Amino acid sequence: MSSGFNTDVKVGEQVFHVQTEDRGPSHPIIDTAVYQSGRILHRRALNYSELTESAAFTSEDLRRRVEEQHRAVIDDLRSGALDSEIASASAVNQANRPTGIRLQLLNPGSWLSAGKVSLEVEVSRRADRQPQMGANVEAFIEGALDQARHSLTSDEEGRVRIQFPLPPLGKGDLALVIHANTGSWKDEIRFTMRSRQKESPASPAP
Repeated sequence: MSSGFNTDVKVGEQVFHVQTEDRGPSHPIIDTAVYQSGRILHRRALNYSELTESAAFTSEDLRRRVEEQHRAVIDDLRSGALDSEIASASAVNQANRPTGIRLQLLNPGSWLSAGKVSLEVEVSRRADRQPQMGANVEAFIEGALDQARHSLTSDEEGRVRIQFPLPPLGKGDLALVIHANTGSWKDEIRFTMRSRQKESPASPAP
């Protein structure tokens, strides 16, 4: 029977999650991982296949070894023995995290009604998906005869509501364009609108 332990460990202002588990008879490995924000910062594994060959080795012995490894990693975490490895792993994770902002239209099916544009927009950070406050959000209809741009700043929830009358439309391709800009990061989304078709020339009389 496999066994395992899970412990949240606070070190200074940081909280780590330590998980240790026995992989079971088909994979005789005691595996311990240190997580932070869902990312693995340290891993320790012990193969105990040789121990299983002994008739004296019991499930209680295994459970004790799982607990001992779990406690040893926690002790190393608290003593600072893992600081260098964790700092290195954190730096790699930071480098691999996506950057920038993500712009999303929350009402894509109902933003245009009765000649009025009403946009419910959300701006979030790609790295942690948290709201981006203070982003400048701008919207306009590309291809309209009136190219006026309408802008507001996202609130603490990363939300903004932009409303304006639908401007007179041209005869070419039309699109709703929304920009977001924080100064460091930018994003844009476009929604193609139905194109205004040019009138076909009249057919010559027979």
